[in-house]
Amino acid sequence: MRKLFVTLAALLGAATMWAQQALFDQNNLTSPEQNADGTVTFRLYAPKAITAEVVGDFLPAGTMMAPMKEEKNGVWTYTTPGKLQPEMYSYKFRVNGMDLLDPSNAYHCRDIASFTNIFIVTDQEGDKGSLYSVNRVPHGNVSKVWYPSPTLKTNRRMTVYTPADYDKGGRYPVLYLLHGAGGDEDAWTTLGRAAQILDNLIASGKAKPMIVVMPNGNANCDAAPGEWDKGMYKPSFMGHNASKPVASTEESFKDIVNYVDKNYRTLANKKNRAICGLSMGGGHSFGISKLYPDLFNYVGLFSAAVSLNARGFDGLGDRNQAVAPEVEEQLKTLFQKKPALYWIGIGKEDFLYRNNKQLRDYLDSKGYPYEYVETDGGHIWRNWRIYLTQFAQRLF
Repeated sequence: MRKLFVTLAALLGAATMWAQQALFDQNNLTSPEQNADGTVTFRLYAPKAITAEVVGDFLPAGTMMAPMKEEKNGVWTYTTPGKLQPEMYSYKFRVNGMDLLDPSNAYHCRDIASFTNIFIVTDQEGDKGSLYSVNRVPHGNVSKVWYPSPTLKTNRRMTVYTPADYDKGGRYPVLYLLHGAGGDEDAWTTLGRAAQILDNLIASGKAKPMIVVMPNGNANCDAAPGEWDKGMYKPSFMGHNASKPVASTEESFKDIVNYVDKNYRTLANKKNRAICGLSMGGGHSFGISKLYPDLFNYVGLFSAAVSLNARGFDGLGDRNQAVAPEVEEQLKTLFQKKPALYWIGIGKEDFLYRNNKQLRDYLDSKGYPYEYVETDGGHIWRNWRIYLTQFAQRLF
């Protein structure tokens, strides 16, 4: 018996030593490294690799990937050909045709079912990289909150940002911030850097302190993948494929507003509510604002999946499709109530550009006031962070 105990102790000791060694036996590569001239170098130790490439959103337009150079010590490297401008960038490696995260970079994000590493470039205070960074300013709190949805007949989870000093009292306006298809209640705080953007804007006096509510826009999901009773299923573009909702996101949205007004110190009126979203969430913002014209005084559509026809959004942007009478009447009512801001932003290369052009043409034909921002690029987080930054400064 004593011999067995000694053997087990030795095995446990060896396992512990191995685990401790694994903690310290990390490679000593720096990747990515921001160089003095503004370029960025990526490094990967892969001595048996035949090919290695870097895939990233910092590459020149139209470039999917860039080949890495093999050095004599088994390290593959790639240096950007020019200085990277202030921004948050994402990337991954592709080794022998297989995708791989950078083992030297602990920072990464999930976008639907894929992961990429991230890094931030900043040159000076106030640039985009600085705005997306955690700076020495007062910080708000980010909470994962479960709430009842009587309309969907379930309990659901959302992310709620409360500004610094919220616990000291007072009431606050609310921004409802919606994600796109494939996203969930985590998207705006990870890929979107919403908490950092709001912290920095509020601290600099460029935005008013506000509560930001980031719900899960998939009516067939209670929460992000792995965070509710369906278990660790593979994330997909349209939420949980096997679940069918009993109502739509638009129909159930007042459940969220009612819960927030009841459980947070809000200024519970139209004047102090805003809604915005990207892609699918932009479509939801479009639909929710016209369904409930007395709820929101500010509406933001970021690369929005919008449609004016009776079929709803189909991605086609058919300008010859007649405007549905119901949509026409809802928009008429919405603009008769004179929202303080109706804001549309989209990239020049966005695949939803035509849909948004159709919406703008219709608003122009009716004389409905709106503000429009057009940026470079397509359907990408780089644009949506810019839109949130600009929209937040116009609120309340």
